[in-house]
Amino acid sequence: MNSNASGSVESATPEACLPLIDSLAVRPFSETVFQDATGDGGSEHLIRVLHRSRDFWEAEDLQVWEQVDAELSVCLDALIAVCTARWGEPLVVDLWAGHWDGAGTDVPEPLCTLRQVTTYMHAWPLPGVDRWLGLALGQADTEFPMELLAVVGLPAALEGARDGGSR
Repeated sequence: MNSNASGSVESATPEACLPLIDSLAVRPFSETVFQDATGDGGSEHLIRVLHRSRDFWEAEDLQVWEQVDAELSVCLDALIAVCTARWGEPLVVDLWAGHWDGAGTDVPEPLCTLRQVTTYMHAWPLPGVDRWLGLALGQADTEFPMELLAVVGLPAALEGARDGGSR
């Protein structure tokens, strides 16, 4: 597996991403909040960038963005299939629905961070540990890189999350 300068894998393939997912699933949470080129985390979550595309500042046409989106979506779908085979059907979490919307409740991490770059994620409770693993494809804005993300969090973060259905 080759990593680029950001710490993410160079090619967005399930074979390259699975070892990072597996290590993230058992990695201890950080005692302090952090953010670096590979992701961010805190005492109750970790977010890891599995793959970061090029940025789109100089993209002259929509085809470049569509190609990157298609490639990352294929990898995401393959990772979802592997995780579903391991842990069963995922909860498809609509990050903009849930008990915290409109109720004046703070959005828990890592959902607060995720909803800045995407609208949904697929999540599985991990057997034998008190945490879940989520996968998502995100982009902060149209000019920024697309990111394939793996997320681990405590079960409380998903309380009240509604199944958003398929994307």
